[in-house]
Amino acid sequence: MKIKLFVLFFIGIVNGLLAQNGGTISGTVTEKNSKFPISYATVALKENGKLITSMVTTDNGGFTFKNLALKNYQIEVQYIGFKNFVSIVDLNASKTSENFKIELEEVATELKGVNIIAERSPMEQKLDRKVITVGKDLTTAGATASDIMSNIPSVNVDQDGKISLRGNENVRVMIDGRITNIDPSQLLKQIPSTSIKKIELITNPSAKYNPEGMSGIINVILHKNANNGFNGSYSGGITFGETAKFNQSLDLNYKVNKVNFFGNFGNNSGLNHNTGKITRLDAPNTQMLDIYNDNDSFLYKVGMDYLIDDFNTLSFYTHQNKYSGTGTVDTAIDYFNSDPNVASLFQNSLYDSENNTGTYNLAYKHLFKKEGHTLDVEGNYSDSKETQVAFFDTDVTDINNSTSNSSYHDNNKNERKLSTFNIDYVNPLNEKTTLEAGAEARITRSNNDYFTENPTVAIENRTSTYTYDVDIYSAYVTFGQKFEKLSYQVGGRFESYKVATNLNEGQERFDDDYITLYPSAYLTYNLNEKNTLQLSYSRRVDRPSLEQTKPIREFSTPLVTSYGNPELRPQFTNSVELNYTRNFEKGTFTTGVYFRNINDQISRVLYPDVNDQTNKKQILTYTNFDQNTAYGFEISANYKITKWWDVQPSVDFASINQEGIVFQYNPVSQENNPLNRKVTMSSLNARLNSNLKANKRLSFLIFGFYRSPVDEIQNHRKEMYKIDAGARYTLLDNKMSLSVRFNDIFDTMRFAFDTEYPYPQSGQFNWENQTVYLGLNYNFGGGKNKSLQRKQREDNTNKGGGGMF
Repeated sequence: MKIKLFVLFFIGIVNGLLAQNGGTISGTVTEKNSKFPISYATVALKENGKLITSMVTTDNGGFTFKNLALKNYQIEVQYIGFKNFVSIVDLNASKTSENFKIELEEVATELKGVNIIAERSPMEQKLDRKVITVGKDLTTAGATASDIMSNIPSVNVDQDGKISLRGNENVRVMIDGRITNIDPSQLLKQIPSTSIKKIELITNPSAKYNPEGMSGIINVILHKNANNGFNGSYSGGITFGETAKFNQSLDLNYKVNKVNFFGNFGNNSGLNHNTGKITRLDAPNTQMLDIYNDNDSFLYKVGMDYLIDDFNTLSFYTHQNKYSGTGTVDTAIDYFNSDPNVASLFQNSLYDSENNTGTYNLAYKHLFKKEGHTLDVEGNYSDSKETQVAFFDTDVTDINNSTSNSSYHDNNKNERKLSTFNIDYVNPLNEKTTLEAGAEARITRSNNDYFTENPTVAIENRTSTYTYDVDIYSAYVTFGQKFEKLSYQVGGRFESYKVATNLNEGQERFDDDYITLYPSAYLTYNLNEKNTLQLSYSRRVDRPSLEQTKPIREFSTPLVTSYGNPELRPQFTNSVELNYTRNFEKGTFTTGVYFRNINDQISRVLYPDVNDQTNKKQILTYTNFDQNTAYGFEISANYKITKWWDVQPSVDFASINQEGIVFQYNPVSQENNPLNRKVTMSSLNARLNSNLKANKRLSFLIFGFYRSPVDEIQNHRKEMYKIDAGARYTLLDNKMSLSVRFNDIFDTMRFAFDTEYPYPQSGQFNWENQTVYLGLNYNFGGGKNKSLQRKQREDNTNKGGGGMF
């Protein structure tokens, strides 16, 4: 190992010495009219017409070619919708460097208001994240953001729409770098896939980011409409399963003088059907579940950007989410004469839910005269009100065919208010050094009122009130420098965290108050223009949520009832990652390894209900497991086999050492005994996207997915796999596109498990995964204009104003 480090160090010294005699070509690329930087423009360096190397511009439009031989070159810059730039560069002993200020001019026959979408979805490894630019292959994947997430490397979506990253659900989902009060599984179903520009996977965030989320951050960046006059786009789709599901969205924008108005409307509705079967093996009984969810959601946003002058911009927007849903759960249990008193049981459950969330955002941005020198101030207020009424009707038939009936209902009302205030400052001290600092205040107030008609069913009080209040104050600073081949960034975030919970005005209380430091460090080494190594470290936290802590019944079946645990402790994670990126002529290759040390891991647990031993009922809740460790690796590539065929394979592996208390039933003593169990949980996910282009208008895709079996601390999850196929056709000069996708062609996707804890049992759940999706997207509008480049809270990059969120 020491020899390898010495060799790398020696190579770095040699390269550094050679660099003194080498040449450099650098520059920035901007729009000629607006002077805005152009990111992801292709910059190619050629010699005698032959490509030597190429790169894409950074978020600030910059590019640099180093260690070049002193000779003549041709530089070419290309970006869709703009005229190409071509120039000759002569490097010699008296002129070893050249810096360009390139202004690209829009093509006169530009497609007005059309979002140009690439055929495929390239992935780029940046300083602290992987960036997937969403292409036509992903927008064909389905109607919504939730549909395409499973096609992203390292990301999984379960049958309920819950997101996990690297096999862990402790991940934060952001929209354009902002937190919302809307549940991510619900929110992503309301964002059309065609509205997504990029998806960022920030697996080891630095200190300038909010430290919550063990697995990191998934940041969904939407297309921004910044065009003159009146313009916008419409997206609509139908998903056919057992029944039809509908989604549509309309984005509108109107720009006049210094004011840019924008508005968005989205709707998602449909009936979804799930089925499940759970079989007890010790005292034979089978539980059959038939689940229907009829949901209707509306999401709309209105706002404006006001360009005070070239250095100051003010923006305001509000978005409102209206959700209503009705769910029915029919549970039938056959005891096969294993119970001397009960032969069968049938329960009908009805859940009627409504959720209204309003968010109000005010932002100010100041640009100093020095490039990259910025100040951002932002305030955000969100108010969410949710109600759920649940009715339970149960019929019990004994062995003599005599039937008895019981019924009860739960009424749950939640209100949550979230207020945040942020200030962020960026100062490039010189060409190599950047200082960033900021502060944030986040105040959450939550109140939950609960009423049940039947107090004899697993609850002592007829009414309950539960409050959950959190105050978080934090400040961060990061310092970074860039050298010839080496760059680094170090930082720290101090955070004061205070939580107070209160059940029934003092019946049960839990308080916690502490100050914590969250450090981070990044080290990047460019072996050459095509090879990059990166080492990073960060400390993160996962704090218990309202849903995880409230000791109030969430749902119930005759054999399982779900509660929260108010005594949950935060889990802290220390993460180390090493990543390697290789760029070559026909694609890219990225790989990485990581290690995590997890303290007090928050996990789901199932244990016997001590108040209902007769029916062997179980409680589903949350607990903290002991200190665990995890490691894993990821490999992904994007390779263009021919002009008409490219593939994007990816594999990710995770191994987690878990230790915790589970319960195991002893049939002899008829008692449930606690058991300290240690397991090594390993999971493997593999994906393959294959895109075939028939002509300029028509393209096809095939997608394959495999998830390996997983042995968890409480159960064994079985493997999952599927194959999808789709096609896309463009018309009207690329203003309109039609998509079709056949999901799970062979109907193989299932969630199946078996376990010994607390009882021997196995189960399987099926959902409408085999579906056909038909989608349409139409764009209209005018030319470019200058709009607010808002501060992105979680990705620290600047994007245009407007958009859906």
